[in-house]
Amino acid sequence: MNDYKLSILFLLQRNRINKKGKCPIRCRITYFKTRKIFSTGIFINPDNWNSSTQKAIPPNSENTILNNKLSLIHQQIDKAFLMLQILPNDFDVDDIYRKYKGEDSKEEITILGAYDLHNQKTKKLIGIDINKLSWSRYVESRRKVALFIAKFYNRKDVKLKDLDLKFIQDLEYFFKTELNLRQATVYRSIQRVKKIIQFAISENYLKTDPFHLFKNKKYKSEIVYLTQQELLGIEEKEFYHKRLEKIRDMFVFCCYTGLAYNEMSTLTTNNIEIGFDGKEWIQMIRKKTGRKISVPLLPKAKAILVKYNGELPVISNQKFNSYLREIINVVGIDKKITHHTARKTFATTVLLSNGISMEVVSEILGHSNITVTQAHYGAIVKKKISDELKDFF
Repeated sequence: MNDYKLSILFLLQRNRINKKGKCPIRCRITYFKTRKIFSTGIFINPDNWNSSTQKAIPPNSENTILNNKLSLIHQQIDKAFLMLQILPNDFDVDDIYRKYKGEDSKEEITILGAYDLHNQKTKKLIGIDINKLSWSRYVESRRKVALFIAKFYNRKDVKLKDLDLKFIQDLEYFFKTELNLRQATVYRSIQRVKKIIQFAISENYLKTDPFHLFKNKKYKSEIVYLTQQELLGIEEKEFYHKRLEKIRDMFVFCCYTGLAYNEMSTLTTNNIEIGFDGKEWIQMIRKKTGRKISVPLLPKAKAILVKYNGELPVISNQKFNSYLREIINVVGIDKKITHHTARKTFATTVLLSNGISMEVVSEILGHSNITVTQAHYGAIVKKKISDELKDFF
């Protein structure tokens, strides 16, 4: 067979018989020794298929309709092939298939189109490999990139093949000046754009990374956590408003368990189990990483859980942080505190400052690996060592 010619063949999938005794007909396109097989959506009784003539037999009204459908598919593939031949760019069998389906060829795929393909694909993995929050960040990332393209290019989209170093440099500038994003947020936003480019490369829409020369500056923000004195001040403060008392209790509970908001808000008595040591442990699956976490139920955390009969009050993360700011102002702590500060406090003040090893902290927090823990808390451990050894210098 001439490699430059297109071969179209219909194949009967005899091992896939439906309840009506019919098999699906698939189409195989071959071009440049590369094949693409796809379903036609047509089913036939295997006894009525003539593979030599590529037609349904014997002649009757039903088989005539079926043969006409197959003929139309053949014609549409031929048309797609001819349309690609008159273009100056090289193409492959996947491009022929996309053209037949009415989709963009690789040369025509845009960055927003790549976002759409990525987001459609990963949406099916929600609850399996990723959580909805992680997925929604790529939806938001697409929105930001679309705003940038409209602002800087006065266009609706940009083809992947037209992307260059200047594009991402301008995008970074846009994030900083137009959207007023903090450096840490800019870094994460750029990383998501680069993730889409890597997706496009893996899907063969791009051959090389147009941003490979770009150096994304990682910003290490200082970890905000409560000291032992600050935590004690919150614990011992009396609140006359029940809403503040409840928020204080939930915050302190998380300071002694390290639970993130998602885990705290879904915690039930079913998550409390007797461990190997005969003591109570919180057993949960961390939504962010999908890892199982086992957290010892410390006395102060247990007392709060008992106070609320094993079911902590339910409140949105936004309202929680709003009420928490009131508490911080009343107690007199000059720090920007959110619910997540409780998790940082648990890792630093409750665990690391009391001699718990980094490996154990990593396991309790449910980090994907110890490198994540070291990146977050390594500096704190160094400071603790420095403080303890200062008398020797």
